[in-house]
Amino acid sequence: MTTPEHPEQPDSSAEAADAADAPEESTAVAAQGWDRASADPQYRAAVVDLLGALAYGELAAFERLAEDAKLAPTLADKAALAKMASAEFHHFEQLRDRLAAIGEEPTQAMEPFVAALDGFHRQTAPSDWLEGLVKAYVGDSIASDFYREVAARLDSDTRSLVLAVLDDTGHASFAVEKVRAAIEAEPRVGGRLALWARRLMGEALSQSQRVVAERDALSTMLVGGVADGFDLAEVGKMFSRITEAHTKRMAALGLAA
Repeated sequence: MTTPEHPEQPDSSAEAADAADAPEESTAVAAQGWDRASADPQYRAAVVDLLGALAYGELAAFERLAEDAKLAPTLADKAALAKMASAEFHHFEQLRDRLAAIGEEPTQAMEPFVAALDGFHRQTAPSDWLEGLVKAYVGDSIASDFYREVAARLDSDTRSLVLAVLDDTGHASFAVEKVRAAIEAEPRVGGRLALWARRLMGEALSQSQRVVAERDALSTMLVGGVADGFDLAEVGKMFSRITEAHTKRMAALGLAA
């Protein structure tokens, strides 16, 4: 797959690194392995929630990309999306297997997050191929930024897994290439897609905040009760960083934030 030559387009790996930059200091939990950190039952509950949310998110991403492939205008595009969908399913399998390995039932761990994620996808169903590409690029990237922020506070074993399944499957450069080409061919498309991306941003942030608020262990982790280092002010800064990363992605797409 060839990525168009646009100097302002950030490299996807650099983008991921920027998103992971955020809190640099290591916490007590972050310096431990799973065996030691999981002795704290509240920390264990937070990790099970996190892995459950991630697992269902990856499964939903697989389903969505498979659906998007049906809207693809060319066979090459259809094949590219099918390959990305396969990568998302592999990420789901890694998370499912990890939950089983630590003695948790994967479907039970995922269940609390089904309603929120399904609701988000219902409210943001794309009307065409381009909206689907923008949704995957913008929506998935916001979720990935959020999970990378949380990963900085996880034990070393869980952190390695979370960062591995957040690896870009190639969708970022694919989406940028196709959306930029569409805007160059028909500039007025940019206005519609910019409005769509702003709606996605609002819905994604609201969903992230809602999921955390509804899960006591996760919310405690974010405000410092489980993995020390976060406080309420830091949570605010975290969402500011996520918003800034979104603005950069919009620029990469050639859209106004």
